[in-house]
Amino acid sequence: MIRFASDYTEGAHPSILSALAETNYEQNPGYGEDTHCAHAAELIREACGTPEAAVHFLVGGTQTNTIVIASILKPYQGALCAESGHINVHETGAVEATGHKVLPLPAVNGKITAAQVQNACEAHIHDASFEHIVQPGLVYISHPTEYGTLYTLEELTALSEVCHRYGLPLFLDGARLGYGLASPETDVTLKDIARLCDVFYIGGTKVGALFGEAVVITAPSLQKDFRYMIKRGGGMLAKGWLLGLQFETLFQNDLYMDLGKHAVTLAYRIRDAFREKGFSFIMESPTNQQFPILTDEQLDKLSSEFSFTLWEKVDETRSAVRFCTSWATKEEQVAQLIEAIKKL
Repeated sequence: MIRFASDYTEGAHPSILSALAETNYEQNPGYGEDTHCAHAAELIREACGTPEAAVHFLVGGTQTNTIVIASILKPYQGALCAESGHINVHETGAVEATGHKVLPLPAVNGKITAAQVQNACEAHIHDASFEHIVQPGLVYISHPTEYGTLYTLEELTALSEVCHRYGLPLFLDGARLGYGLASPETDVTLKDIARLCDVFYIGGTKVGALFGEAVVITAPSLQKDFRYMIKRGGGMLAKGWLLGLQFETLFQNDLYMDLGKHAVTLAYRIRDAFREKGFSFIMESPTNQQFPILTDEQLDKLSSEFSFTLWEKVDETRSAVRFCTSWATKEEQVAQLIEAIKKL
């Protein structure tokens, strides 16, 4: 079985495994207070063009989203996000478990707009019962989104401007950020994200690391005491250097970008193979996730050799599915899938 169900089915890039092995007997102070974390943070600040940013390392995406959001919101506030946003549909109520409501907005291709944020804020401000309603306290977006789509620089700039107008921090979930930055169709850079977002994270778990996410806090007002929230939320890894070492490796010699480009290049080959056979897609994705529409018979045929995700039913006989490449996907695996597509 060749697996295209997700981008975290493999372990870690050999460079990371090598670095872990080479430093295995080093004695490091714990909880991220080590030279590897310090160096990794400096490399990330340099890549982001934000010398004053605070950088922290956590283990996984749900943990990161929950801790960041809980650190920002006041008890009576909630998080605006796309209805398809990860915190709304795929984190088992983790944000709500902290006492903060997720406030979903209708999404188009996984994205929300500045106008929607403005309308939500204005609706709250002018509601006669505003004190009885959860107040919007931040805006959460994913880049790429759950559908592999990307915000344009114009869209991200507009979101940033409306967030600042209403005093809402803009938080970007970058679990798959490497694949978004590597897309040939994007006009958004890492420095753009750092400039326009108050806090975001660079995903490692899905982009070459064994585990780990790097939180970058650019807004000075959100930096103070964040480590208290990491500890309180169970996110302070005793062997914190294991996180720092991985990002130290990823952010040297363009490795992070190279891994993203590899996955996107192979995803495009899969996309093109489906297109050449006349398949349609539930939406166009410029990243490592592709969503062709298959008949039940075609789905069954491919399922005998390949693992992929059943995304949603389109009608009684057809379903949208997701094929997901990763930093570790092999060209021969994609070639085998393409041959199977040709036979459908």
